[in-house]
Amino acid sequence: MTSPLISRASAGLLLAAGMALLFVPDVVLPGLVSGYPVEALWIGQLLGAAWLGVAGLNWMARATILGGIYGRPIVIANLAIYFIGGLVLLRAAEGAGFPPGLSLLLASAALPALAYGWLLFRGPLQKDLDARGTG
Repeated sequence: MTSPLISRASAGLLLAAGMALLFVPDVVLPGLVSGYPVEALWIGQLLGAAWLGVAGLNWMARATILGGIYGRPIVIANLAIYFIGGLVLLRAAEGAGFPPGLSLLLASAALPALAYGWLLFRGPLQKDLDARGTG
């Protein structure tokens, strides 16, 4: 099934990023933004906590069908996180001094944004519905 794979991949991505921002923001944030002030590390930790919350949501929804009318709140939450995050990173890419590591982050936001956008507007695959006996 497609939507459980997307949910698991998203949960893993957000778990890894959230744990990194929560526990080692002093390593991650200065690596992304040169001169990042130590006094502002709590901002990264707040973002990490939010990502961990959505990772938990995705993990709990891994067995559900997502797309169209199915699981719309989960799809919208993930689409918002990844799409808006991708736009912010794309905007940062326009500025001078864009670190190469941010390109990886941009791709990590763009691919799930496309997947969740596809689920929102297209709906689940027929094989997902058939596997659950709802199609």
